Amino acid sequence: MPLRQRLENLPVGQKLLAALLVLLTTVLLVANLTFISAAYWISQESMAPQALQTIGKLVTNPALAIEALDSPQSAQALLEELNSYSPLRAAAVYDNDGKLLAQLQHGQSLKVPEHYRNMDKWRQTEFRSTQLVNLPRSGKPPGHLLLVASSELPMAFYTGTLTASLGILVFSVLLWLIIARQIKRLITQPIYQLEELSRQVTREENYALRAAPGNHDEIGSLAEAFNTMLSRIEAREQQLKRARDDSQAAYDQAQGLAEETRHTNRKLELEVQVRSKIEKKLTGFQNYLNSIIDSMPSALIALDEQLYVTQWNQEASALSGTPLDEALNQPIFLAFEPLKPFLPQLKTTVERHTVAKIERVTWVKDDVAHHYALTFYPLMGGAGRGVVIRIDDISQRLSLEEMMVQSEKMLSVGGLAAGMAHEINNPLGAILHNVQNVRRRLSADLPRNLEAAAEAGIDLATVNLYLHNREIPQLLDGIQQAGARAAKIVTHMLSFSRRSNRQLAPCDLPALIDQAVEIAGNDFDLAIGFDFKGQNIIRQFDPNLGPVPGTANELEQVLLNLLKNAAQAIHQRPEGAEPGRITLRTRLNPPWAEIQVEDNGVGMPEQVRKRTFEPFFTTKEIGQGTGLGLSVSYFIITNNHKGQMEVQSTPGLGTCFTLRLPLIASTVPATLLTSET
Repeated sequence: MPLRQRLENLPVGQKLLAALLVLLTTVLLVANLTFISAAYWISQESMAPQALQTIGKLVTNPALAIEALDSPQSAQALLEELNSYSPLRAAAVYDNDGKLLAQLQHGQSLKVPEHYRNMDKWRQTEFRSTQLVNLPRSGKPPGHLLLVASSELPMAFYTGTLTASLGILVFSVLLWLIIARQIKRLITQPIYQLEELSRQVTREENYALRAAPGNHDEIGSLAEAFNTMLSRIEAREQQLKRARDDSQAAYDQAQGLAEETRHTNRKLELEVQVRSKIEKKLTGFQNYLNSIIDSMPSALIALDEQLYVTQWNQEASALSGTPLDEALNQPIFLAFEPLKPFLPQLKTTVERHTVAKIERVTWVKDDVAHHYALTFYPLMGGAGRGVVIRIDDISQRLSLEEMMVQSEKMLSVGGLAAGMAHEINNPLGAILHNVQNVRRRLSADLPRNLEAAAEAGIDLATVNLYLHNREIPQLLDGIQQAGARAAKIVTHMLSFSRRSNRQLAPCDLPALIDQAVEIAGNDFDLAIGFDFKGQNIIRQFDPNLGPVPGTANELEQVLLNLLKNAAQAIHQRPEGAEPGRITLRTRLNPPWAEIQVEDNGVGMPEQVRKRTFEPFFTTKEIGQGTGLGLSVSYFIITNNHKGQMEVQSTPGLGTCFTLRLPLIASTVPATLLTSET
């Protein structure tokens, strides 16, 4: 084990004694060295120079000096006289020429200059005290005596110093023993007592023990602090004991509570399982409701009290063009700008809790005008007040309503047509029959006519010539044609009141359209300057469309009516307009086959377009139309062929009629029931 670690492991008293011993030894050594150094310095600086001066004065006696320079033996004899002086380290005699005659050495030989001329240089390098004494000689230059002082102190000095040091050492040891005894009494024993007390407290775990009060020093303070610590530990021990008792009681209580908790946990687990199932069902139900809301054809938007979006279904995104993540938590007038004009109604619904309805608004979507119905429902509940907006696309409903109104009108016309047919057929039959009788009464081929003319004295040939000159036959032809036309109208009117049991056959629509165009060009030379055979007839036929079930002559009649109307609409345009154009299209649009007849004529305003298929409604002048052409065409398409017929028109741009025929023939007979003729 290293010495330092051994010293650190010593008891406190031994550490103090060792430190004191080292201190006394150090003081003794320092005192002796100081004393010796001081004595040496005194001897070198004061005693040695004085001794050399004294010796020099003795030697300078003329009698001695003269004899000393006579020979080396005389010089050596002089030096022997000086041998008894202890302060003298070395001596040398130089003659008149400066040569070394003799020298004296004490102790280790000391090198002296061989010639006097080297004396100065030698004395600069010699640290001992030196003295040069002149040895006079009559009539000649003086000689010289070199005296070198010894640097050692006398042996008596060392002996006295050693004796004094031993005395001081003995006194120091006695003093150390006395101090060690006091240290043991004042420091070591109290520390041992505290150590023993701490061991006893640790061994017995008796915190009621106390250390004896000591002096008012650090050890006494340590004893008081130790007693204070024991007091606090004792108090803490009592607290711990009470805490242990309390904790035991609490443990016993906790055991009971734990048992109750286990039962409660079992109940909670069952409740959690039930709640988890309920939450799953609620989540599934919520997802189901969200799916229902998203799958609804109506746009549903929920707003809070400040009219910020809280719910937004897919139809609302499709209608507004705003995705769900961008619409949520946004003001409604930003998420759905077309609703901005209805903010007052929305605020009124929230404040007064009333339902507001806007029957019809028109918004443009994909460059097509659509009609919508708006309904604002107040929202109340735990989540706060708000409003739900429902937006329904009523474009198709309006079209169906128009079709239903048109159908109702056609049904009413059916009853009217049946009655009119009975009333018109009788006079019409009489007119046609009488025209035929008139022709027969004027015929020269019948003998009875010749006999009647002869009886009256009239030439029948002259009568026929007169009638021919007066164009009576042409008038009869006109009467017959008008009657035939009226009979045809009556026939169409009767078709309103009869069940249609016609058998539909596959029809080639392009061929049927071409035939209708040819008939329109041949039979209706319309006196309006429009050529159906020219390049103004544009055909756009879908090659994928095959034969369609239908009645060829009825479809041909419908197309003739549409071509005639298109030609008249083009003829009514102002001077300088673009060339007339009729576009005929066919298109496969399952489950329908579509036929479109589009012109660039004058078009129709909205109030006229709504009444287009109304019976007896016409915008033509009196005598130019009966108002039954389009109504009969509508009846043929919708009733006889179970199809659809609609019209789109823009004033000044033109009109487009669209016919839709089912690709599969319907087996349900017509249900238009009126009285038969």
